[in-house]
Amino acid sequence: MSSSRGYEIMRLTPQIIWQNLAPLDTIETKIHKHITKLEKFSDRLIDCRVVIAVPHRHHHQGNIYHVQINLTVPGNELVVNRQPPTQQTHEDLHVAIRDAFESAERQLKNYAQQRRGEIKTHVGGETDAERDSIPQSH
Repeated sequence: MSSSRGYEIMRLTPQIIWQNLAPLDTIETKIHKHITKLEKFSDRLIDCRVVIAVPHRHHHQGNIYHVQINLTVPGNELVVNRQPPTQQTHEDLHVAIRDAFESAERQLKNYAQQRRGEIKTHVGGETDAERDSIPQSH
C-alpha cells in the first residue's frame, strides 16, 4: 500500500513501549520506518512490539539503552534483544535501534527462507545461519 506522499503505509499497528524514558516522537517515527521496511521482507508479519528501556542503574556517564523487538509470525515469535557488549554502543539510542532492526531483518529473512525450504533446520530448531552466528558457551 502506498500513500499519495510516496512513502509506504504500515499494515501493522506496532506497540512501542518506553521503560524509564519519556517517549520521543523522532524515535517513534524512526521505529515506524524500520517496521515498514521489515514488512517488505515478509507479508506474514502479524505483530510487532518494540521495547526501549533504560535500566535503573547509577552511571557516571550517560544513559545505557536496551532495545528489544518481538515479531510475531505464523507459528513463531522472533525476539531481538540488543544489549551490545560495549558501553559506547549502549549510549547511542539511534545506534541501538539501528542494530536491533538489522538483527530483526536478518531473523525475518531467515524465517522467510526457512518457510520456503531454502534453509535446513537442525535438531533444536535452529537454522544454519542461526547456528553459525550464535556463540556457543562451553
